[in-house]
Amino acid sequence: MRLLIVGTLDGQLGAASKIAMDRGAQVTHAPDPEAALTILRTRGADLLMVEVGLDIPALIPRLRAEHFSIPVVACGIDTEPSIAAAAVRGGAKEYIPLPPDAELIAAVLEAVSEDSQQFIYRDPVMKEVAALAEKVAPSEASVLITGESGTGKEVMARFVHEKSNRAKKPFVAVNCAAIPENLLESELFGHEKGAFTGAVARRIGKFEEADGGTLLLDEISEMDVRLQAKLLRAIQERQIDRVGGSKPVNVDIRIIATSNRNLQDEVRDGNFREDLFFRLNVFNLRVPSLRDRPADVAALATFFADKYADVNQVEKRSVSAQALKVLQGHSWPGNVRELENAMHRSVLLASGDDIGVSAIMLPDASGNLSMPSTLSETNVPVSADGVTEVTDEELKAGLVGKTVAEVERDLIIDTLKHCLGNRTHAANILGISIRTLRNKLNQYNSEGIAVPQPGDSGQRAPV
Repeated sequence: MRLLIVGTLDGQLGAASKIAMDRGAQVTHAPDPEAALTILRTRGADLLMVEVGLDIPALIPRLRAEHFSIPVVACGIDTEPSIAAAAVRGGAKEYIPLPPDAELIAAVLEAVSEDSQQFIYRDPVMKEVAALAEKVAPSEASVLITGESGTGKEVMARFVHEKSNRAKKPFVAVNCAAIPENLLESELFGHEKGAFTGAVARRIGKFEEADGGTLLLDEISEMDVRLQAKLLRAIQERQIDRVGGSKPVNVDIRIIATSNRNLQDEVRDGNFREDLFFRLNVFNLRVPSLRDRPADVAALATFFADKYADVNQVEKRSVSAQALKVLQGHSWPGNVRELENAMHRSVLLASGDDIGVSAIMLPDASGNLSMPSTLSETNVPVSADGVTEVTDEELKAGLVGKTVAEVERDLIIDTLKHCLGNRTHAANILGISIRTLRNKLNQYNSEGIAVPQPGDSGQRAPV
């Protein structure tokens, strides 16, 4: 964990640094955001701990503009709630009050380092894959991890890194599909000041940032063929050329790549270099889809239920046997990512002693949330007009007498309130497209229902 502390933390700098270093973090200090950006361009970091008075809402857009995907935690002493709230609305993941509490900082460091990347598996199929990964991890062989979108390929890559001889060195991930083609070369190899418009300072690339450790090239199949040639040379020669640079830079890294496509088909179609494919595919790990590992569905559902109970500060509930049966019977086209969203929704909907079938809502073919079709198999009859007629204890608080559309509306509005009006975040949690969410909100507005706006929790009008 590379921690960059920005500001003086109101005199608590030394204490916060010591706590973080005691927990294994490598700590660097910057007096202000400008100095922090300079450090990020030359060394990189995994987490920013920023004094809340340094205008975090202005810093985060600058991080995004330079494609730094780094979580920010705000810190302050005797801070006005409005200032802390503004920092969180501006993009900070957490707010930590000062003076620092050792356990709180430890929890934040642990949460950020995991960042929803815990490797949870129970199914025999997945155990076989994990065993293969553990065998190859200590080697220097490049690894190609394949599988459907959302199966956990990046989690597997982190597992390989953690079991390798490079575990104490950086793990750096770059999503080749998320970065515009004209910027990806600079992102990978870095650039010199003035190399192109907007290159205001020298910046190291992901290869240099990962020096000594592991570089994950996520969704490698999305990389342009012309850049693939430069990547191949970098892997073979262990040297990179910064954009606008005059001399090569030596790097020592282990490459892991992922793809949700069949790269052999991409090679045949001329979209991927055959020599690069063989260079990356020294060892292949295929992560099976979630529908092929039912025991993992149960383990992950329990994990996510506990996680989002903590996130939303609600009572933890176990997942009922009937709900698990429904979850294990679903096809999970979105795999683990879809299951995580489903369990987040269920935590918000659940009442009673456990998370029952009534709290499970999944997107249908058109993207609308609905109760699973297997609901009728659990003795929960629905009347012709869509009103539930159940008397189960879990449904008595809030669901009895409501239509599915009303339950969906309440879930959408409550999720949006939880996200302080952030449409993109809410859509991700709900497992629906941003377009579907906007259409629903437009409908609610036309019906006279108050919808939370960005930056506030909103108040739903009684209906």
